[in-house]
Amino acid sequence: MAAPTVPATTTGVAPAALSLRGARVSFGERTLWDGLDLDVAPGEFVAVLGPNGSGKTTLMRVLLGLLPLSAGEVKVAGEPPRRGSPSIGYVPQQKALDPDLPLRGRDLVGLGLDGHKLGLGIRGRRARRAKVDAALAAVGGSGYAHAPVGRLSGGEQQRLRVAQALVGDPDVLLCDEPLLSLDLAHQRTVTELIDGRRRSANTAVLFVTHEINPVLPLVDRVLYLVNGRFRVGPPSEVMTSAVLSELYRTRVDVLRVRDRLVVVGADSHGEHCHGEEPVQ
Repeated sequence: MAAPTVPATTTGVAPAALSLRGARVSFGERTLWDGLDLDVAPGEFVAVLGPNGSGKTTLMRVLLGLLPLSAGEVKVAGEPPRRGSPSIGYVPQQKALDPDLPLRGRDLVGLGLDGHKLGLGIRGRRARRAKVDAALAAVGGSGYAHAPVGRLSGGEQQRLRVAQALVGDPDVLLCDEPLLSLDLAHQRTVTELIDGRRRSANTAVLFVTHEINPVLPLVDRVLYLVNGRFRVGPPSEVMTSAVLSELYRTRVDVLRVRDRLVVVGADSHGEHCHGEEPVQ
């Protein structure tokens, strides 16, 4: 799938919504990835794949301004990333909330405006309420705006998390395994909400997942991370037996079954790769 059309600059090239140049993250003697160059255009949908421990969530932390690079440069919407940046919306994994948590649906969404600040955070109560109402409506969550969030279903809670990420009108949407623990119907709902936003507002999406199949029709490019190596390109170029065998340094077969990708292989210890693979 080609990336959505984006407005060009006077030079004819649209500025990147997020950019990494020569990026490296190391912890002591262990390097998660090094020399990573990546530009994500406005409106582009990039899936980040790889086994556990490959640095997918670490990449999210770098872009959120929670972790510095060991080397290289990173920019989001033309600026170095920082905590609470209004240019970034963040959708985390679905996690169960305490049923007795004293927080309404609209309160959870409102944290996307001022959860990192003191006070109201934007132009008064009326403007804040209007933004929250609009975000709730955009995800079909108006009906449980006043419901205790802990008593909502996992899919309903995840709708609210998407609304929380969108309420500040971000340029970049970072999604860290947002489909985890959701059934197929709610996976479809969440992916459609995210894709609808990127198409209507030209928002760039970086989508970390262990399961590419629910988002495969939406993906423009894949960033695949494994064992300190990586590859970036369209799914048709990256999700192949040859490329994944090269990255894993062992035989990996990629099969297409009824428009779904299935990865079958073995790691260096003889264990089946598909236990950790993102495309079951």
